[in-house]
Amino acid sequence: MTIFDAINLAGGIALFLYGMSIMGSGLEKIASGKMQTVLQKLISSPVLGVLLGTLITGVLQSSAATIVIVIGLVNSGIMGLSQAVGVIMGANIGTTVTGQIIRMADISGDSFWMQAVNPTTFAPVVAFVGAILYVFFKSPGRRNVGQIMLGFGILFTGMFMMETAVAPLKDSEFFIRVFTALQNPLLGLLAGLAATVAIQSSSASVGILQALSDTGVVTFGNAVPIVLGTHIGTCFTPMLAAIGASKGAKRSAIIHLYFNVISTAFFMIVIYGVKALFGIPFWDALMTKGSIANLHTATSIIATLMLLPFSKLLVRLSELTIPDEKSEDTDAEIPVLDERLFQSPAVAVQQAKAAVETMARNARKNYDVCVPLLFEYREESVTRMNRREAVIDKLEVSISNYLVQITNKSLSVTESRKVNELINYVVEFERIGDYAVNVMERAQEMHDKDIVFSNAAKRELLLVHEALCEILDITYSAFESGDVHVAEKVEPLEETIDSMIESLRERHVERLKRGVCAIESGVIFLEILTNLERISDHCSNIAARIVGSEEDYDHFDAHALRRNMHDGFVPNFNDMLETYRQKYYEPLCDTSQMPC
Repeated sequence: MTIFDAINLAGGIALFLYGMSIMGSGLEKIASGKMQTVLQKLISSPVLGVLLGTLITGVLQSSAATIVIVIGLVNSGIMGLSQAVGVIMGANIGTTVTGQIIRMADISGDSFWMQAVNPTTFAPVVAFVGAILYVFFKSPGRRNVGQIMLGFGILFTGMFMMETAVAPLKDSEFFIRVFTALQNPLLGLLAGLAATVAIQSSSASVGILQALSDTGVVTFGNAVPIVLGTHIGTCFTPMLAAIGASKGAKRSAIIHLYFNVISTAFFMIVIYGVKALFGIPFWDALMTKGSIANLHTATSIIATLMLLPFSKLLVRLSELTIPDEKSEDTDAEIPVLDERLFQSPAVAVQQAKAAVETMARNARKNYDVCVPLLFEYREESVTRMNRREAVIDKLEVSISNYLVQITNKSLSVTESRKVNELINYVVEFERIGDYAVNVMERAQEMHDKDIVFSNAAKRELLLVHEALCEILDITYSAFESGDVHVAEKVEPLEETIDSMIESLRERHVERLKRGVCAIESGVIFLEILTNLERISDHCSNIAARIVGSEEDYDHFDAHALRRNMHDGFVPNFNDMLETYRQKYYEPLCDTSQMPC
């Protein structure tokens, strides 16, 4: 093997990795919208997790990439550790898809059709067609298909270059002696592990082994430890990715490591035990690309079937390895926005949405506290509100920056629209939190100045507060689920709240004119009404965006959409409006008009 062969080998590996990368990227773009839906519907079932892990890894063409995504999801709280176990196991199966694709290079025959389906014939054609779709078409769908085809062709071009580069090795006595030495289980294991750590892809390591199979020196005896070593080597990248992450994320990486170490130890003991006791007839049989791919796939499937029933024990083992620290106040935890997920924009957008949901929950909790503070002031409640408000403010900055970074990635039209929508939702929920704090500050002012409201004023505010609680619950539920029908309930309730507050303002001004209400308490009362009305307005903005998400708007106009609701855009709008008026506005009109 000359220096030029080595250069060709390096170039072949580079093309192989690049082809695998862009093919996976194209597949991910096509599947990204569905991937988010699958993640949202994911339940704590290890079996479903295995299927999901296999699917995602088959799309991304890298188990390490899938585990890194899992670490990011656990880190951000989207996925629980029990859900992660199945996905991790499935990733080990999904990574064998590449080897099964490469085995197509073994297809041979003299007939026209056998030559036509041989990758040496159709891979260049696929790459050429893919290049045309990717370069000359503007449609995202066709460009994605072209990217997949182009990656497929480049992957096989790299494989052919590797095969050509290593062909002289079959006549090298030194290479034959080295490869024969790899039948030593420890040396073979270390070789597979080192190659995978260096390339950061078990699929690529197995692909190189498949290319070497053309030299005629790869036997079952030296392929077994190398393939098993790649399983452990693929844990290196996730372990690095878990550095600095949350405990759950670190435990995910540890589970991945334990899964592969335990399964590899099992295979080594069983295979070499059987060989020592009974012998293995095909130990020295030559391996082909197909048999290497089957070995890689079989060990992954058997390992999953073997350890899947013990998924809870793996979780427990990871918890013992990385124990919990002393419990602290988790009332205002800040979720981690993991940049590792940028390699899968759809998942990164889902993580950002989960962080916005955290903002919304904190804003909702603060509102729950702020109005009762007007009637019974508690310093500890104020402290918790300030802590949650600090979380909301920090999340506003971090989520906005994260979403801006996502826009620099290759996004589909749908993903780009979701990012823009999330940026607007961040602003809306942050303002809701601000207005809740404004009400809290009025409660502090009342406490410092010994100002109290009358029973009538309390009843009025509590009735508005009850309506605000309902509109916030509906808004949060609609945002979390993306349910348009739930969001349609917000606008009629918002109009009812506006009518209530307008009525209370007029009633209060009359009390001020009659001199039955103190000026100082009256000003605070009006300020509180203004803040409550603004909260209701922001709920309306959020709901209108959710309702409008079904329309293909280039420029969203919330006011126009709300006007359309009255004109039949939302069925039963007037019926819902009447229901809310009877529930909240009419009881308000019956309350006593005592001074505040």
